[in-house]
Amino acid sequence: MTQQGVRWTADQVLALAPDTASRKAGSKLGAAGPWSEAGSSDEGTVWGLCRGSGSKPYRTVIDIADSTGPAYKCSCPSRKFPCKHALGLLLLWAGEDGTVPRGQAPDWADEWIEDRRKRADDKRAAASAAGSAPAGDPEAARRRAERRAEWITAGAAELEQRLTDLLRGGLASAEQAGYGLWEETAARMVDAQAPGLAARVRELGAIPSSGPGWPVRLLEECALLHLLDQGWLRRDVLPGGLAATVRSRIGLPGSADGPPVRDQWLVLAQYDTADSRLTTRRIWLYGAESGRTVLVLSYGAAGRAPELVLPVGLTLDAEVSAYPGAGQSRVALGERFAAPAPTGFRPPGVGVARAVAQYGEALRDDPWLESRPVTLGRVIPTPDGDDWQLADADGELALPLAPPARSRSGLWRLVALSGGAPLTVFGECGHRGFSPLAAWPEGRGEAVPLC
Repeated sequence: MTQQGVRWTADQVLALAPDTASRKAGSKLGAAGPWSEAGSSDEGTVWGLCRGSGSKPYRTVIDIADSTGPAYKCSCPSRKFPCKHALGLLLLWAGEDGTVPRGQAPDWADEWIEDRRKRADDKRAAASAAGSAPAGDPEAARRRAERRAEWITAGAAELEQRLTDLLRGGLASAEQAGYGLWEETAARMVDAQAPGLAARVRELGAIPSSGPGWPVRLLEECALLHLLDQGWLRRDVLPGGLAATVRSRIGLPGSADGPPVRDQWLVLAQYDTADSRLTTRRIWLYGAESGRTVLVLSYGAAGRAPELVLPVGLTLDAEVSAYPGAGQSRVALGERFAAPAPTGFRPPGVGVARAVAQYGEALRDDPWLESRPVTLGRVIPTPDGDDWQLADADGELALPLAPPARSRSGLWRLVALSGGAPLTVFGECGHRGFSPLAAWPEGRGEAVPLC
């Protein structure tokens, strides 16, 4: 990136923030006032000293040229990555006003960069050696897989009986029983080594008394859970792709064994979801040559941001390999051949009618699919009573925005970006509506993150 003389935009920098608080704090540090001895190198290093509350300034250094994505080091006590100082320094660097001149990195920055890149080389060498090592006992692996399948089958049969009892007793009994019974059932699914079933059972437990129409929602989710149970119990007669989807939805681990596809992957969106055990980062990519929209998942322990960070709006020259399953979009990110770089292209958009039809087609391959990625072309955010929708500028159809649309600030940014004019909008289209994640105004190439 720096070799090309092109720097990131402020939106791309702020998209790296682990949360809203960091985004706000980093924005305040994006001015020259608290910084001294800031600089950057042709090798992709940015450094600077930030004045804090203590007697010594915080040392901040960022490696933006590594093919694995940006990395950060700061002497502040924050456990967030990137911290507010790293975000502020990147914003200062992105300004291109001469505040962060080219130069020679100080020793403390050079030492960290050299140590980090050496450890990265050692890690790649170790991974290569592990890949060439002989595999473990295949017979033992087969027996372990058979034992787990037996446990899951027993759990699925027990869950079927639980659903049968619920329907026989009436849905009102779910409201009377409370959440405890569902949590107990979920725990038994965990014991059966079926985490996918356990997660769906917990979702069921949260539906009773959740607002008007909850019995309908409960019945719908019970039907989908019953379908998943039956898919597992009859997996031997399912088509190969659908059987792989069932195994994935049950929670069995799969390997990304699809053929590697090298492309220039545009980073469309990145956002985190968290529960008490895990933080999950979802990164959507679009291949400039393949025309595929794929999903990369990265995980972090509860309260910790995942390690993988890819700035929205940049392109990545890399290989990806698909996970098994009919209609699945998840991939594993493989070898990366260059650092993320700015780009001017965007994915082609489709109309509202086609987007809805594509979601319907995807449900044939994966009936449990909550949403699918889609890029809408020439749509205008318009109010619909107390809600909002994306109206087709060239037609009469509109998609309601999912409640909530990722964040209210993202919604207002979308409205302001449009100003009544058509936009290209990427997001997730599902049965709850459309969740916008990034947008492009007409005549501009840079993606504007909305989450």
